Parts: sequence; structure tokens; C-alpha cells
Amino acid sequence: MDGRASTATDVKTKVGPVILLGAPGAGKGTQAKLIMQRYGIPQISTGDILRRNRAEKTALGKEAESYMDAGKLVPDDLIIRMMEVELAHAENAIVDGFPRTIPQAEAFDALLARKGLVPLAVVFDVDYSVLTERITGPWSNPRTGRVYHTKFNPPRVAGIDDEDGGPLVQRPDDSAEVVTKRLAEYDEKTAPLIAYYERQCETVHVNALGEIAAVTHAIIAKLPDTGVVTKP
Repeated sequence: MDGRASTATDVKTKVGPVILLGAPGAGKGTQAKLIMQRYGIPQISTGDILRRNRAEKTALGKEAESYMDAGKLVPDDLIIRMMEVELAHAENAIVDGFPRTIPQAEAFDALLARKGLVPLAVVFDVDYSVLTERITGPWSNPRTGRVYHTKFNPPRVAGIDDEDGGPLVQRPDDSAEVVTKRLAEYDEKTAPLIAYYERQCETVHVNALGEIAAVTHAIIAKLPDTGVVTKP
């Protein structure tokens, strides 16, 4: 960084594709939106492009629909072809939720290599015990919408609303059992991508449990100088 104020125009062509890696609940989605706003680059989410291709009845969408309607996973090859279409419109992008496995990463790398691109990987480092505490902490009053957190803003009596005395509820996805299962699946399938990308490209580690602004600063401090480059 040279101290000169950066604008979206200054840095747009130097950023992306930026691959966000980290456990569920680590804040990747929040940071993706902030980076998008700062640099004026889009976010590519496999879930979004699947839904859009299906809704627009594209050839790829129709192909994916047969798998989705049958409750099957959409094949990696089809996802890669959709990603190729997306990158044709925006080589500089935030890639969130993909790749999730080493085979997907290898296929995505092959696509980027054909386009002469090298990604930047951002790893959201988290302590699982602290992350679990954050995710499982919220409880709410379904009658008023008031939200508590068992550590940061607890009710006077556990499980009971301070105002109406009624029961509080927890989202099923926020239960300790579900969170533990999701983290175990991440460790098995997705966490190995960190070592993979550390071998393959520039990789930035950030403390995902810090303040949102501090995490954003740690990411953007790297982006202008270490974003994707186009090979001559």
C-alpha cells in the first residue's frame, strides 16, 4: 500500500477471483458483501447461479433441474460450466461456497488456468468453541421478536422472556447438535482446501472472530497488491 486513497476504479481490475474459506458461521457472507461494496465486484455463489439458471431456463439450468428435482447433488462438471459462464462476465469476483472439495478445487483451478487467472484465497480462522458459543447463543421471543444471547445478552431466567414471562425459542439450525455436525462435516470435506490453496496460490489468514471492521481491514490490506493477476 502506498498511502494513496484507493477507489473502486483504482483496484477493481486487481481483485478476484477471491475464494473465501472458513467454517460455517465464520462470517464469510458478511465480509463478501463488504468487499463487494468496496471494490464494485460481484459475488458468485453456486446456490445463486443454480437458482438463476433454473429460473431463466437456460440450457445449463435445465440440465441441473433434473438433478435438483431428483434430490441429487448437481455434478461438479456442471457447476464448473456454470462458473465459466459467470467468469466470462466478471473475472474479478468474490467466490463464496465453492469449491467445497479438493476435486472441485482442482477443476476450478483448471478453469482459471485456461483463463490465465490465479485466485487469492482468504482463510477465516476461528476457534470452534468460541464460534459454537456465538452460533448457539441466540434465543428469541417468537411473540415479540426480541432476541437474547446466552452470553452477551442473557435473559434474567434462562429460557424465559424478561418482559412477558413466556418461553424463548432457538432456531433448529443453531442447536449445539446441528452446529457440531456442520463443523465435523466441514473438517472432513472442506478444511483440507486450506492446505491445498496454501500450496497453489497467495493465501491470507484472518482472525474471523475479531470485530467486523478489523476483519475487513485485514482482508483489504492484501487485496490491492495480491489479487488476481492476468498472465501475459
